Amino acid sequence: MNWKLLLVSFLFLSFLIGCQSDERSPLEVRLFNVDKDAVGTATFKEQEDKVTVQIKVEAMEQGLHGVHIHEYPKCEGPDFQSAGNHFNPEGKEHGLMHPDGAHLGDMPNLEIEADGTADVEFELPGVTLMDGEKSLLREDGTSIIIHSAQDDGVSQPAGDAGERIVCGAISLDEATPEKPTDPTESNEEKE
Repeated sequence: MNWKLLLVSFLFLSFLIGCQSDERSPLEVRLFNVDKDAVGTATFKEQEDKVTVQIKVEAMEQGLHGVHIHEYPKCEGPDFQSAGNHFNPEGKEHGLMHPDGAHLGDMPNLEIEADGTADVEFELPGVTLMDGEKSLLREDGTSIIIHSAQDDGVSQPAGDAGERIVCGAISLDEATPEKPTDPTESNEEKE
């Protein structure tokens, strides 16, 4: 009789985890520059032992740009300092090449092509979109920041990557699609 209760409990737990996974992955985040112009998206997908992030941007300066996950889902201008420091729940040093690194939010440099675009996929090993200390959605969430310069992979605290020029809030609230407008509604009624 206990095995039936155990089986029902397992099936119910699997259902709840499946529902949470559907809500959180994939998670598309809009990216904005310091002028509040939309410049692209970052799409996060839960995988086994990692999260992948597909970054699609346009209207950016050609070259290599540091890109990191930061600790707060706040993208307040003019410099996006509201996003806080790098996402680093393990307390490691910054940099994919640092012997005592890397932060869980460290990623390879983003290469912007001559036409100002990029479409790349990176991996974030050890993080999740589900619940937990290493979740990108823990508490209120986190953010993704693109910097003006290349991350050197070792300098502290942020790889000498320059100014924060693009930000996207990684949270369930920010990723929720906007309610479509009603074309029969007049502009006067909206104000």
